[in-house]
Amino acid sequence: MGASQSSDAAPHTALHVLRVAPNSPASLANVEPFFDYIVGVDGRPDVAQKLQGDPDALAGLVREGVELTLIIWSSKTRESRLVPLTPSSAWAPLGTPDGDAGALLGLSARVCKATTAGEHVWHVLDVLENSPAESAGLVPFGDWIVGWSGGPLTRERDFYEVIEAHVEQPLRVYVYSYDFDTLREVVLVPNRQWGGEGLLGCVFGYGVLHRIPTMPTTAEEVVPSFSDRAQGQLARRLSVLRRHRRAAMSRRYSSVLIGAGAIAVPMTIETALCIRLGSRAVKWVNVNALRWPLTLV
Repeated sequence: MGASQSSDAAPHTALHVLRVAPNSPASLANVEPFFDYIVGVDGRPDVAQKLQGDPDALAGLVREGVELTLIIWSSKTRESRLVPLTPSSAWAPLGTPDGDAGALLGLSARVCKATTAGEHVWHVLDVLENSPAESAGLVPFGDWIVGWSGGPLTRERDFYEVIEAHVEQPLRVYVYSYDFDTLREVVLVPNRQWGGEGLLGCVFGYGVLHRIPTMPTTAEEVVPSFSDRAQGQLARRLSVLRRHRRAAMSRRYSSVLIGAGAIAVPMTIETALCIRLGSRAVKWVNVNALRWPLTLV
């Protein structure tokens, strides 16, 4: 996987890896799409400057069968590492275009600002029963939407506009699981016929408080798992919240306008808030996890 080099500071600009082909040299070297940025080539200090403005800066260095070592910065661990790999066309059944560095490595990348790495992600906070989001296997609190098959998303509205453009059509998105440290492709089918509110039936959080936490790099940094007692307490709390959520469907609460949404507080519940955003449905949300802004899609 390459040696790590401690470096908390993100490079200003770099080649952002968007896709990695299965079984390619980049894949075998554990290069991660969306999280990895190519910032240089070991032994070639002149390349780092070129990478800041030229996506073809690697072309002159990539030769089939000749190993090179990339310097890659990860937005997940906030560290740089050395990644040795050997460019090859053998992994591609149809071969690769002559002189195509990305094809020989098995990746595609674009020049972008690494200083904004990790800002444009959507945290899954809640998933409604029988919704398209549930059918696709989205996991509340553990999953983040980091991109889609059409490329990266660079502003908050991008994701919602993509959803609205794919009503009744399959939408392929890339989902990162913090619990399992994996990136997977998920197919969503936004629609209004599933029986609930929204096209996906999913609450998303976006912004500073909803970014992916930095991944621990040592065993000492890993937070211990819940004890059996703690898991039991959590299960009981969730059960109580679900009961009150069902009861809320037949009650009305007075609301006050706060920012972009209205918020109502049932006096008998201290652990949950009833959220209404615009004309969207009422949702129960754990107050300990509540962060603005929230969006029900």
